[in-house]
Amino acid sequence: MKSTKLRRFSSALVAGCLLLAAAPSRPGNAVPEDSVTRGSLKFARVVQLLKQNYVQPVDPNRVILEGAVRGMLASLDPFSSFFNRDQFKMLQQETRGKTLGFGSILSVQPGRVMVLQTQRGSPSWRAGLGPGDQITAVNGRLLDDLGLRSLIALLRGARSHPVRLSVLRPGDVQAQNFNLVPAQVAMPTVDTAFAYSNGIGYIHLTSFENKTPQEMVSAFRRLDAPHLKGLILDLRGNPGGVLQSAVQVCSLFLKPGDVVLTVRGRAVPEKIYRTGEAPMRVTVPLIVLVNGRTASAAEVVSAALQDHDRAVIAGERTFGKGVVESVMPLSAGTGLALLTAEYFTPSGRSIQRPLPGTALKNPIRGLAVSTRDAAPVYHTDDGRLVTADGGVTPDFRIPVPQPDPWLQFLTEAGMFSSFASEYFTYHSKITKAFEPSEETLEEFRNFLSAQRIRSPKQYWLKDQNELKNNLRVALLTLAFGLNYGNEVTARTDPQIEKAVALLPRVPALLKGPPKRGIYARAEPRGRSAQ
Repeated sequence: MKSTKLRRFSSALVAGCLLLAAAPSRPGNAVPEDSVTRGSLKFARVVQLLKQNYVQPVDPNRVILEGAVRGMLASLDPFSSFFNRDQFKMLQQETRGKTLGFGSILSVQPGRVMVLQTQRGSPSWRAGLGPGDQITAVNGRLLDDLGLRSLIALLRGARSHPVRLSVLRPGDVQAQNFNLVPAQVAMPTVDTAFAYSNGIGYIHLTSFENKTPQEMVSAFRRLDAPHLKGLILDLRGNPGGVLQSAVQVCSLFLKPGDVVLTVRGRAVPEKIYRTGEAPMRVTVPLIVLVNGRTASAAEVVSAALQDHDRAVIAGERTFGKGVVESVMPLSAGTGLALLTAEYFTPSGRSIQRPLPGTALKNPIRGLAVSTRDAAPVYHTDDGRLVTADGGVTPDFRIPVPQPDPWLQFLTEAGMFSSFASEYFTYHSKITKAFEPSEETLEEFRNFLSAQRIRSPKQYWLKDQNELKNNLRVALLTLAFGLNYGNEVTARTDPQIEKAVALLPRVPALLKGPPKRGIYARAEPRGRSAQ
């Protein structure tokens, strides 16, 4: 989770190291008493030896910033990091919800790059690229023999410069060339929002950026929020982002003035973040879906809604990142992301998980006072017990179904999207009501055979429904775009299906124990879906 305030950070460390490197201490000088100065002198001596004796000329800036500073931060925790000029510029663009590129969302598999969606108004959209188009070459470099890492590296490098793309359209046998110039493209953070069933809305949020609260408001208006009967807010896989954005999203669901989190740090004054006035307030029964990749600002939202008994948290335990990163500009357009504080939920708990071997090996448990023999105890507004053992523990556990190894291999190898691309070479366009038939399954089996992939009988028969679902999603995504493909995926997701079935029970699940003086008991956490 990154602080929204970009604060000035002195580059005295770098300047000081360069100065010391030029004029190291002499043997007759007095030995400094403080450890920081002694360490700096040792470091300066190493830099001097590199400059004088290394086999090739050494750039001190590169050695210090790209090497020493990165290594120093890596020794502390996995979140603090140094950004060179290009990386820092990209970080600032992402915070604003914009990125430099061509506006295409791609499916990247070894040897195959497919367009899933193009953002309206982007260079790709203006060129006429759309779902199902296959990029076969970039600046004349054929992609069919590149592995996944090489493909990703090539595509990342290409998005910051004008490129010539060779594109094979579905049904065509010869690629067309397109010359594209990169531009600032705004990619949405609310990537899926639709009416799941009568009165039930579904929203998937990919990250928290400055524009996210307004995107949420727009999604609610499309869903006709005043007439909703329930909502599924999907934060699975959401890595977090801007703290203030998370607070504003909470303002859509909580009362004005409710505590969202408290931030504390050694050099940071304690600050309490509260909800403010919002363009609308959504009061319908709410379930928040989370998993092990729900992190940082997404955990802030989940924990605040849980502590205030506003939402049932369902799914699996979250990642467990309860620290705040402050983004600090350095000289020459570079920057630093540094852990400066920990945050605590409205009930006072920390959700930071222990990270052995780092500065976070023993994170603060929370703001509550604990006895010598007992761990701190935390409660929601209505008295439900909540834990502080790393991450947000769901109120209702919905495990992820584990596919068998064969089906997982087909998915990871991109066989469904590859088949979909080939399917439209021999078939006409499909409708949104398309359902794979037995003939479609047999075509897929023959496709796998042509790729020298076996279809073991024990898996082929058992996985019929999953195969049809995956084929339907792949084909509809290429035919109608990623947004519709995401909706189809959500409608076949067993975790979402169980969450929707859970909505009528939300008021009962959020009810605390009988009030008999101080909290007499608390409902057990982590109940599992049956």
